[in-house]
Amino acid sequence: MKNYFKAALCLTAVAAFAHANASTILFSTGFSEAGPQASAAAYREVVDAAIAAPVKGYGTAMISSYDNVKNSKVFGSGDNVAFKSSINFGVSAAQAGIWNFRAGVDFGKGGALFVDGVALDFKANDMVWGGSYANPGQYLSASVHLAPGNHVLSIYGVEGCCDGSQQVQFQYGKGNFTSFGASDGLVSIVPEPSTYAMLLIGLGLLGFTARRTQTVQFRA
Repeated sequence: MKNYFKAALCLTAVAAFAHANASTILFSTGFSEAGPQASAAAYREVVDAAIAAPVKGYGTAMISSYDNVKNSKVFGSGDNVAFKSSINFGVSAAQAGIWNFRAGVDFGKGGALFVDGVALDFKANDMVWGGSYANPGQYLSASVHLAPGNHVLSIYGVEGCCDGSQQVQFQYGKGNFTSFGASDGLVSIVPEPSTYAMLLIGLGLLGFTARRTQTVQFRA
């Protein structure tokens, strides 16, 4: 039992760093027949409302790569889809500066892009990325100065029929555009103070358990 307890504490400590040291992509969808919206905030409101009402063929999942993403591949439905993607990532001191983002989407009714809750782009036209960034009117994009720390890129959109492949990429410094994912090369999310606290508690419990075990063995 003691070994199980120690193993659980180790996994807790590792999980804290594993979660803190990786970009995460939360992909959420819902059923929606909404049409084009008048603002980025309106897209966010419509999509959030759709996701809040679960329906078969739609859902929420963590995905490992933002390349060739479709709701039909992840959850099943290809029609009347409201999309929300939340990408959490960290910026180190060396990476701070101008970051560029582009989201190749298939949003027949338009969509919007936010960084840290601020709307930076929205389009109400039919966007069909189709693997090409040649036409700026067919994808969402933004350029913003990011300071060191944690950041969130959020994308909202509505598709009426036959959702196509999507891709979301970032670029900073003199680097090339890179798709978000498990191998995107980002430094990762900077652990919050609460994460450090959880890790220290876990390590403290491990140390206490080890000392107690040694003491019991010595007395025996």
